[in-house]
Amino acid sequence: MKRLLLLTSLFVTCLAGQATTIPVKDIAELNAANKQAKPGDIIILRDGEWKDVIIQLDCKGSAEKPILFKAATAGKVWITGHSQLKLGGSYLIVDGLSFTNGYAGDDAVIEFRTSKEKLANHCRVTNCAVDDFNNPKRMDENNWVLFYGKNNRLDHSSFRDKKNMGVLLAVILDDDRSRENFHSIDHNYFGRRSPLGSNGGEIIRVGVSQHCQFNSNTQITDNFFEYCDGETEIVSIKSGSNTIRNNLFKESQGSVVLRHGDNNTAENNIFLGNGKEATGGVRVINKGQWVVNNLFYKCRGTGFRSPLAIMNGIPNSPAHRYVQVTEAVIANNSFYNCSPAAFCEGSDTERTLPPVNVFLLNNTFYNTSDGLVYKTFDNTDGFVFGGNTVNKELKQAVANGFARTALVAPLTAGTALPRPAAAVIHSISDSLQQAAHTRLGHVLSAKPYFSDAALLNRIRNNAVNNCGAGWFKRTADATPIAAIRVSCSNAEALYQQLERKEPVIIVLTGNHYSLTRPLLVTKNVRITGKRTIQFSTTELFSVFNIGGKGALVLDNLVIDGKGINASHFISSDPGGHSDHYHFSIRNCTIRNIGQSTSFFHAAKSMIADSIVIRNNSFINNAGSWLLLNEEKDNKGYYNAERIVISSNRFESQQGILIDIYRGGNDESTLGPKLFFANNTVTNCNAGDNNGLIRLTGVQYSSLTGNRFSGCAPAGLLIVYSDAVRADHQLRNNQFVSSGTIRKNKFVTEQP
Repeated sequence: MKRLLLLTSLFVTCLAGQATTIPVKDIAELNAANKQAKPGDIIILRDGEWKDVIIQLDCKGSAEKPILFKAATAGKVWITGHSQLKLGGSYLIVDGLSFTNGYAGDDAVIEFRTSKEKLANHCRVTNCAVDDFNNPKRMDENNWVLFYGKNNRLDHSSFRDKKNMGVLLAVILDDDRSRENFHSIDHNYFGRRSPLGSNGGEIIRVGVSQHCQFNSNTQITDNFFEYCDGETEIVSIKSGSNTIRNNLFKESQGSVVLRHGDNNTAENNIFLGNGKEATGGVRVINKGQWVVNNLFYKCRGTGFRSPLAIMNGIPNSPAHRYVQVTEAVIANNSFYNCSPAAFCEGSDTERTLPPVNVFLLNNTFYNTSDGLVYKTFDNTDGFVFGGNTVNKELKQAVANGFARTALVAPLTAGTALPRPAAAVIHSISDSLQQAAHTRLGHVLSAKPYFSDAALLNRIRNNAVNNCGAGWFKRTADATPIAAIRVSCSNAEALYQQLERKEPVIIVLTGNHYSLTRPLLVTKNVRITGKRTIQFSTTELFSVFNIGGKGALVLDNLVIDGKGINASHFISSDPGGHSDHYHFSIRNCTIRNIGQSTSFFHAAKSMIADSIVIRNNSFINNAGSWLLLNEEKDNKGYYNAERIVISSNRFESQQGILIDIYRGGNDESTLGPKLFFANNTVTNCNAGDNNGLIRLTGVQYSSLTGNRFSGCAPAGLLIVYSDAVRADHQLRNNQFVSSGTIRKNKFVTEQP
């Protein structure tokens, strides 16, 4: 009856030709309202849960009278389950939706088209949020937002915790209907993207390499990017004539990358690295890129993540590789205690073309943390340096076009940001100023640094007060659930405690635990005990299975593994969940695990934030010890971001000690990272000649202060293998009656 009244109301409204407000309570009524909506109508979605809904809006408003689809209360229309929003009309506005507790599958969560034929134009999504709305499996790829059509806008919306494969937001340029689009992405909050462990972890990508010769004209302005650590590219530009302006990047491990396409502009952006490892700035490739009046504060990235990286190119480069940098303007930027800028970055046997016609003018570099403000990796004759300043204390012999000067008061209160007391200003040619007026709407500043304190404060205040959905809380304010402490004397009690929702501290009070299925860990679990423990099992995949959101800590245990009949003692979930996990073991003794059982196995397609192994003894174990070697796709995938192994004793280990594999030539990730320090390794042998420790594609390793005695004496002890640049530190180790080390050019060794 109510639905009949709704349809009658819509019919009467059509006859009258008047705009009206239409309440809808479910997807059927929403579909009916969309079908009948006229310019100026307001459709109000009932508060509450809308589960497993595909919202498709293809009605047509007008510039003067857009059609508004609005939550009754912003943030209280919860789109859950397997759900999506698709817009394929014109002059539509969607306001106040919350995507939570669900996923979108293969398609995007929000898409500016309803089909290949129906693209959105002049449509807007505002005051919405997508929060942890991930496909259940990490490798099941999708996007959260896909732009098609022209003149669409995403603003004042919040995005947090994307964990599965796929760029968060992509602008698609498949054909002329979506090129020269002038989309606006503004006043949004992009927060907390953990390292993905592969390529495809960008926040925003505009275009793809095969469309890079087309202009997009997308405007990315006034947004707040916070803790965006997915991969080396935060914003990836792969098309022409885009603008990235007035954005704040806070403690994000990556850069704005002008990857493909020409004539892109990065202006008035603030990069607050705050000393965090791998925080970058802007990377420059291709022709006509401008990087003007940006502030880089304690950005500590190196290599491709350098605060400023100007790349070498490839002769006759295909579109998807590295086109030579030409006609670039880098002007009026300030770098405060950042890692050195990188000129001709990536120079190698393939990238042999240094940049040409690069104007590096009126920038300020202040550094008391490093001995350098820039590094060069090839010929810089193609650079024009002029009017740049460095602090007078700097010891580096800088090129002509850099002047030493004293520094005076901070730019703004509360920010330790000195500015030059005096500098030689490089005179900008009339032709370059004319180009600046065309590109920027104003001429280049006569001041040799980011000099506008009011602009700095405005960008910071905008990030804090005006980015994202007004109703969305960026950080949880709930008190964390306290762990309960329980005792378990048998296997059944152990299973029951792991099935509870609360975090738990389990004290093992029995001597023997007979298991018929793995111990599944999907929450914070710490297991401890005061006696020797034996596990006996039927034939299992693993004793402990760490699932998504699982955090397993083994503490102060003595475990005798001779009764275990399992492929692995500990494994991550082979289902490949999109949620990350953590494993730690400390102050334990593990002994007598048989040859058919590895100690730890990282399953394919799932990633650990960290694996930490400290102050343990591993004695007389016959199986392999730490296996992170399942990612054999050779696409740069890996399954642990950070591995810390310190102050342990390994004795009579008869399988591989460590095998970490990250294959392929992808250069977009920071990990994996291995820290192996102050361990004693005695009489260990892998049983083959492939190495006791095998590091393939590990991006950073530090083997420091270890003692190897009687290990793989007739074969290989450590093997390094890398397809792309890596950093391996081999320092202060002792090797007694042990095998050889197969090093490569990325290994730095100190006795």
